[in-house]
Amino acid sequence: MSQRTTERQTVTDHNLPHWHDPSARNLDIVSGDGVYVETSDGTEYLDFVAQLYCVNAGHGNDAIIQAIEEQLQKVQYVSSAKQNDVRSELADRLAAVAPDGLTDVFFSISGSEANESAVQLAREYTGKKKVLTRWRSYHGSTIGASGFTGDPETRGPIETHAAATGTGKFLPPLPRAFGTDDPEELADRAIDHLRFVIHNEGPETIAAILTEPIGGSSGAYPGPADYFPRLRDLCDEYNILLITDEVITGFGRCGDWFGIQTEDVAPDMMSFAKGVTSAYVPLAGVVTSEAIGNHFRDEGYPLGQTFSGHPVACAAGVAAIDEYGDGMIENVTSLEGEFESRLVDLEERHEVVTDVHGRGFLWGVEFADPKTGEPFVDPRVSDEENPVDEVIETTMDNHVIVGSGRPTTQVILSPPLSADADAISEGVDALDAAIQETF
Repeated sequence: MSQRTTERQTVTDHNLPHWHDPSARNLDIVSGDGVYVETSDGTEYLDFVAQLYCVNAGHGNDAIIQAIEEQLQKVQYVSSAKQNDVRSELADRLAAVAPDGLTDVFFSISGSEANESAVQLAREYTGKKKVLTRWRSYHGSTIGASGFTGDPETRGPIETHAAATGTGKFLPPLPRAFGTDDPEELADRAIDHLRFVIHNEGPETIAAILTEPIGGSSGAYPGPADYFPRLRDLCDEYNILLITDEVITGFGRCGDWFGIQTEDVAPDMMSFAKGVTSAYVPLAGVVTSEAIGNHFRDEGYPLGQTFSGHPVACAAGVAAIDEYGDGMIENVTSLEGEFESRLVDLEERHEVVTDVHGRGFLWGVEFADPKTGEPFVDPRVSDEENPVDEVIETTMDNHVIVGSGRPTTQVILSPPLSADADAISEGVDALDAAIQETF
């Protein structure tokens, strides 16, 4: 492996960055256009991760910007306890593209808060308190959402001081978890395991199962075979609500409006954020079934957030939905096969690339020592120097930004939905060169 070292930039202003690693490079991004961003020193980068898997419409989309400007001229803020025309319009638009049976929208601000709201709604509706989530999952970094999260790098720091209650975990449907690469056998074992967990937790105590339909930052992994239809059946059998976390997988990212629609399954609720406005303005929320919506409409709901359903954000959301429906989702489906083919080629040519997986414009590239089949470094149990970190840094040296998976035994690729074939090639080529240089 290469022993190259890269000079790191340090943060010297008064801003404290999130997910801050003092040893890592920190880009000072000042502008963006389409699939590219530019730093303060004039360097251009291909944004092959859409910042945080969220700038789905690309940077500088005129339609979304215009909608924001027009809304600012009408009314700048309306209480989240009141009705508002653009808020209602976005709720209608979301219900129109949501999975069958989801009709009502409870707005929030961030993905973490949306997941907490979904769980709170489930608990209030069912009268049960427990929620099950997967190990190797990410649902947010607030106290409640971190408790749902299976990623120890997030949950650990929070639970040093405060632990979330009423949560349980089950294994994700991954080959390493169940000792088989066969999709049907993997689905069988994963569902049998989940049934075991439900029995041991007590189905009468479980309000909901919260899961990503395709892993997000936890690895872009889809479910095997008929896993999700069987998960739906399992929830129905035990009277458990199914909530899908669409914070990353929503709004065209996986080739349909929402990731669970690529599995032809309808959940009882889904959370959303990020791509709803292409991240131009913070906005999130939960879409519920008609029964759940009617329950809270009739019974009331005692909680809320000041900036939920902000009208400026809702205007951006309406415009973003128009953009996604006007060719961007079709662009994802038309290029998905080429994207996958280029990544499979990486796996075939580099022994250290042990698996690629994903859907649409959300892909994980996994690395392992070909001699052992194990990660070179598992950051969950070791603080040794990790060559996957060097792959990410070297790709950035090649002017392409990619994501770091949870755990960093993998790289996540998630370009804006507007990326064309040339941008896909540019991103994969830069990663290819980085793998070659690192190993």
